[in-house]
Amino acid sequence: MKSALFVDFDNVFSSLRRLDPVAAERFALQPNLWMHWLAETLQLPLHSLEDRGRGVLVRGCYLNPQAYQRFGPAFNRAGFEMGDCPPMTSEGKTSTDIHMVLDIVDLLQHQVHYDEFIVFSADADFTPVLRKLRRWDRRTTVLAVGFPSAAYQASADLLIDQDEFIRAGLGLGGNEPEPAMEVVSAQVSRPTADVVREVGEFVRRLVKDSSREVALSSLASKAAQEVDGLSAADWAGFGSFRKLLEALSLSPLVVDWDTGTIRDPARHSSSAQPKPSQSDEAASMKTLLNDVSALVQEEVQKAERPVSCARLAQLIVAKHQRLATDWGGKGSFRKFMDALDVGRLKIEWANGGGIVSDPLVLPAQQGNTAHDWGNAQHLLPLIQQIHTATGMPLMSPSEIQGLFDALATDVAQTPFGLSDTGKRVRDRCKEAGLGVSRADVSYVLKGILLAGHDFGKGNDEKAAFARSFIESMRVICAREQFEIDEIMMRALLEWASGSA
Repeated sequence: MKSALFVDFDNVFSSLRRLDPVAAERFALQPNLWMHWLAETLQLPLHSLEDRGRGVLVRGCYLNPQAYQRFGPAFNRAGFEMGDCPPMTSEGKTSTDIHMVLDIVDLLQHQVHYDEFIVFSADADFTPVLRKLRRWDRRTTVLAVGFPSAAYQASADLLIDQDEFIRAGLGLGGNEPEPAMEVVSAQVSRPTADVVREVGEFVRRLVKDSSREVALSSLASKAAQEVDGLSAADWAGFGSFRKLLEALSLSPLVVDWDTGTIRDPARHSSSAQPKPSQSDEAASMKTLLNDVSALVQEEVQKAERPVSCARLAQLIVAKHQRLATDWGGKGSFRKFMDALDVGRLKIEWANGGGIVSDPLVLPAQQGNTAHDWGNAQHLLPLIQQIHTATGMPLMSPSEIQGLFDALATDVAQTPFGLSDTGKRVRDRCKEAGLGVSRADVSYVLKGILLAGHDFGKGNDEKAAFARSFIESMRVICAREQFEIDEIMMRALLEWASGSA
């Protein structure tokens, strides 16, 4: 797939900086890092040819040289063409958007047929050009940090999950998908480089301790269970265990993909087995897929909320080691799940890595109906309206206020960090018996940060969090043409803080 990338540097960097300054610096100083992830690991947009990879032929970065000139050399070294877009008005408005749009339209007329246009920006001004690209039968992929408009999201073929970009693209851990309702031990987020290094150490140790060659399927299954921070859903950002293993320096160990084994040639002999016939292989695979489908449906139907794809991947690999290396020839867990017959279940990938839910069961199970709101039932219609307009989590007053209480307690004890604080707040909420997910916490924290709240400056109180979050929702609602009046604002304050 021939791709062209356009980066609105000012927009991405400033939004990332409000959420996570470390992520912003890594984005700006190490573009080679996330470019490798973009080209080698990120899934292709819908309706793309599955057997083709992504070749980023055009790389354009547009920035304000007066503010961000120091980041230019890093992008030059990563093969980007730099577009200087200095302020053109007294308010500091640059011409980035028009420069990007003109260059995008110009490529539509180019003799090279570009299949995919990748836009890094949350600026809704790009919505018309995305729609134009769709009319011209081009795929579009968008990274929008923050809360992009509904129209902007709907105009893109693929919306890159910002948490996944931070976690896998920048190697900073980020927000893991919410686990199923049952209690599971929380894993500490770890940099991708640490996880990869530990995988290499684990592989060498396992082969060293084995008296014979080791089956790759067994190796993958054990690695997913034993290496902290490694998920079978994405294999440390490499997409498949095979790609992860190929990226490791394992010499003198020999990996044989034909026999599905790894061995130390100084100690182990090859015991190649004859391959089964194509018909036997097809029958075996059909049986396996039916078993996996049943496993997924059973797991989702017994859960009280959507089940994360990360958890499903771990369960599948634990039971069917054969799938661990390349997901039945699909190459990635996402492609495997998209091809799997899961009946009426719904798979959503724009939620921290993916979730699976049962649309017929969950509405009744997940609550947040009137009986969950007690004496605050009069607030429910408004919160439902805002939820529909913005995607804001539909939390009861006790849940949102409990979240703010947990946040105030946490930041009073530990310095704020988007990822780590989010995990601890989620855990505090669960301990308090609140039905608050990790995705809910992440959404609220981002809303507070994007409203300009500065943690650690002496104003980390429940009421301040409530005001900042409500202000974010007011701005988003206005963008979606849903105006919040003074009466609604008082109702929102009552919902979020307990007082108008």
